[in-house]
Amino acid sequence: MSFLPGEKLHYAETHFKFKLPWSLLFRPWPEILADAPFQFVPGVEPILWLVVRDAHRFPTLIEKIEISITGSENFSTNKSVDLHIRTTEQFGFYPVKIGHLEPGTYEIDCKIYAKRINENGEPTADKERCFSRWNYPGLKPKPLKIQVLAEEPPKAPGFVAGEMHCHTHYSADHVEHGASPAVLQQAAQAVGLDFVSCTDHAYDFAYTTEDYTKEADTPLTRFDALREEVRKLNENQSGQTENLPLMIAGEEVSAGNSKGENVHMTVLGPEGYLPGLGDCGRNWLDNKPTFKISKLLEMTATHCFAAHPMQPMGYLEKFIFRRGYWSHKDLNLDAPHKIRGIQFWNGIRDEGFKLGREWWIEELGKGNFLLPIGGNDAHGDLNDTTSVSMPLISLRHSREHVFGKVRTVVKVNQSVILSEVEGSKKNLSLESLNEAFSGDNCYITDGPALWWERGEKTVTFHARNTQDFGGAFRYIRIFGRRRHNNGKLAPREELCIESLVAAPAKTDITVNADNFAYLRAECETATGKFAMTSAAVLA
Repeated sequence: MSFLPGEKLHYAETHFKFKLPWSLLFRPWPEILADAPFQFVPGVEPILWLVVRDAHRFPTLIEKIEISITGSENFSTNKSVDLHIRTTEQFGFYPVKIGHLEPGTYEIDCKIYAKRINENGEPTADKERCFSRWNYPGLKPKPLKIQVLAEEPPKAPGFVAGEMHCHTHYSADHVEHGASPAVLQQAAQAVGLDFVSCTDHAYDFAYTTEDYTKEADTPLTRFDALREEVRKLNENQSGQTENLPLMIAGEEVSAGNSKGENVHMTVLGPEGYLPGLGDCGRNWLDNKPTFKISKLLEMTATHCFAAHPMQPMGYLEKFIFRRGYWSHKDLNLDAPHKIRGIQFWNGIRDEGFKLGREWWIEELGKGNFLLPIGGNDAHGDLNDTTSVSMPLISLRHSREHVFGKVRTVVKVNQSVILSEVEGSKKNLSLESLNEAFSGDNCYITDGPALWWERGEKTVTFHARNTQDFGGAFRYIRIFGRRRHNNGKLAPREELCIESLVAAPAKTDITVNADNFAYLRAECETATGKFAMTSAAVLA
């Protein structure tokens, strides 16, 4: 948690006052928001959720919602849905079916009619209110934007796609909160994911959700509660015809780097809670990391990833929260348990992406073949991001850090495949995903598929796209780094002559692998969708 300029704060919290008597954001209403997945794959009926937060403090009757949908070719439709939802919970997520929509892009405007009620469910003296999209003070309403796909998102055969960095309501604190694991599972199905790693903050597990400044009796209890929610969601898949994504109870741990600063590390389903409270913001300048990265890696056997390692930050954030950056020393390469990958694509190709990609390539040049990881750091945020800009004062809106938009696609064991006949995954589990991430074949994407296959003396790159994501490729670039006769790697990558400036939506390129230590590829579609592969390491 942070309240400094530039920090990403999600699903706006407007009631917390930091023990101050006032807040420009405070209203005696729960936060109310209409949200929806940014895309829907074929076979999944479009749906939106009404998100209601802090209704335990301000019980509210959600009477109805009016939905206006517009699309291309002058498409327009309106519907009104009577809800009569009496909401009294701290977190409430209420589904509303939109109805069938043909493939295409749409904007959805929502008007939500609500009335405050007392503890007995009776209306108060307040008049009925109408909110457009949300009731956030000072934040101009923005329409939901969705795309109904004509085809399944392109994906390499034998691979599974997942969200590697997102937050549930266990990450609630002074200025942000997340969605329930059940909502994220349904949203993952809508956007076409096979698994979701819920990476809630280690420091949020250490404090109660009811009072963000009060320490929990034990963080393990809250972490186990998330694990139990996830377990039930996965068990409920048995006997169902619908193919629900695998949910994983992961963690985002604040860890100490080689300089004694706080950095973030995501963990793929740890065996138990991993402590990390250094930059939680509850203790102000008492911000020393709880454990070093190396110690945390000793505490778990599962895969760990450097999270947004080069994201720029301000001096105040560095000072107050003692936050820093990852370095080569922090990868624990000389120990039995190493960092497995670098999550430098964090929902947007910004400066953090650029610097993180450069660091990853630098490590490849040292022979450290880490996996590239993509995620979104979404706190709920299914369609766009509503967030705190300056606590107590202002809010903001963006189309960044949206759940499931940037995905990591990894090759799994042949026993974990998609059955074309049954339309369901077999044996996909945390264990099979850990095995998959032990391999070296993955790619990260916000649209197209791009992967490689090793031959005897060649590597073949496959690029696939659909019309939903722009069809043809603006470019496909293949990079390689040669190995000298003395065994050392060349100081820089080179662009292979087989690279194409433009290419059709189905392209295969075979590269002679002689004298290369590794080969990798990147591509971009005509509409700006991007993908890049891991390094295909060669003997």
